[in-house]
Amino acid sequence: MSVYFGYHMPSFSFPEVPDGELFDHVAGLAQAAEAAGFDHVTVMDHFYQIHTVGPETEPMLEAYTTLGGLAARTTRIRLGTLVTGVTYRNPALVAKMATTLDVISSGRVILGIGAAWNEDEHIGYGFEFPPVGERMDRLDEALRIAKLMFSEERPSFDGRFYRIDRALNRPRPIQPGGPKILVGGVGERRTLRLVARYGDISNFFALPPDDLKRKLQVLERHCEAEGRDPSTILKTVMAPFTLVRDEREARAVTDRLPAGAPAMARPATPEQAVQILGGYLDAGFQGFTFRNPNLSTPELLGLAGDLKKMLS
Repeated sequence: MSVYFGYHMPSFSFPEVPDGELFDHVAGLAQAAEAAGFDHVTVMDHFYQIHTVGPETEPMLEAYTTLGGLAARTTRIRLGTLVTGVTYRNPALVAKMATTLDVISSGRVILGIGAAWNEDEHIGYGFEFPPVGERMDRLDEALRIAKLMFSEERPSFDGRFYRIDRALNRPRPIQPGGPKILVGGVGERRTLRLVARYGDISNFFALPPDDLKRKLQVLERHCEAEGRDPSTILKTVMAPFTLVRDEREARAVTDRLPAGAPAMARPATPEQAVQILGGYLDAGFQGFTFRNPNLSTPELLGLAGDLKKMLS
């Protein structure tokens, strides 16, 4: 089976691109990822830039509007969020939005969803920001509602936080059973249990190998408790490097790195990347997520496409 590659776009900061041309530039990167053989493109569901990417004042496009535009500019690649914050929208509305995108894209949507975490933008936009335990409870109910609205004609649900009453969702999703679901996060007690219960795709942070192996084992135990075959969940991990063409570029990138730079910033040539990613494949992962700060041009996306072929 071909190794699965995702292209995540957390940044919309391109200094030479004026605001009026920003979406065209983003769409061009998505089209380049599609041409390179990537399997999906994702955007963040944030309203402010997050601190691990850049200052909060950097440009941030709204996720679902952006995905609708990308659906019209691409033909094959899957589209989704990494991930929708459960606190930002009514979950029935999210299911309707994902269904509409599935229709627009002819069945290419992934519903990524998580518990949300960025308190600053909740305060700024006036969204309620309950404690994490409640947010996880809301996520569980939201996932149940999404599954119901994707699979049943007139579902009802009466939960602690959300309710639907014979909800209509027409037109129906193009994908049988609705869009695949990606549950964001790697919390061992609750998040991975929700992955086992509802998820089709999981995405792990680039943690140390021993931590990742333990989390895969935890996911397998949750699957056993849920009566779920863990092999039915596509397990992906963030690529822990910056892809470069050759050793000369690797040295140039290394020289620019500040002390204590994260692993994702450290360079790897295609040959080195094959060795690094091969270890994750051996551990039980089937795919990798690359970020647009590290793959910022069509040429680098093409290089990543060559890497995908080398691994498959």
